[in-house]
Amino acid sequence: MDGAQDPDIIALYKRIRTNPEYLEGQNDLPFAETPLHGAASEGRTHLALEILRLKPSLGKKLNLDGLSPLDLALRNEHTSTVKRLVKYYPELIRVQGREGITPLHYVVETEDIDLLIEFLMVCPSSIKDLTVRDETAVHIAIKNKKLRAFKVLLGWLRRNDNITVLRCRDEQGNTMLHLAALTNQPQACFYNADILYIVLFRA
Repeated sequence: MDGAQDPDIIALYKRIRTNPEYLEGQNDLPFAETPLHGAASEGRTHLALEILRLKPSLGKKLNLDGLSPLDLALRNEHTSTVKRLVKYYPELIRVQGREGITPLHYVVETEDIDLLIEFLMVCPSSIKDLTVRDETAVHIAIKNKKLRAFKVLLGWLRRNDNITVLRCRDEQGNTMLHLAALTNQPQACFYNADILYIVLFRA
């Protein structure tokens, strides 16, 4: 179906014709359940993309639960919608929702390896984002015992020469090595001996 004939998009422009400030009014609120939240939550990909194209700022808007449109698409398992949204606007991966959790943090916690790899590819800088507890994606992987996600993150950091992320400390002063020891995960500590050496001994 041609995009111009999509019934969702036709309905959107009817609303805009009736009320030209339809999207703008939502944008002015500090928190709002915007039309983009609704479209993303329901997996209506073309409508979500059209709204995002018209009003990119809505992509960073949080609803009353502290969730972004991309968060809702993720939580409702609309993977194709997620992939199209981040392809169009990669910075959505860095939008911090409730407790500073980003979509990257979420896919680490749920160990969605395909999306984790895709997020790192389209938005490499997202690896640096911290939660309100000063946790990196690596902290989250270790804390939740997501070894596969940890291995992906570790490999990514190594290939991109960004090992300093592994030295980051959470609000309690724990590096990923401290957390691995505290949660009895020696396999995480010794998964890659040369990286372990870099973290421990290089300035």
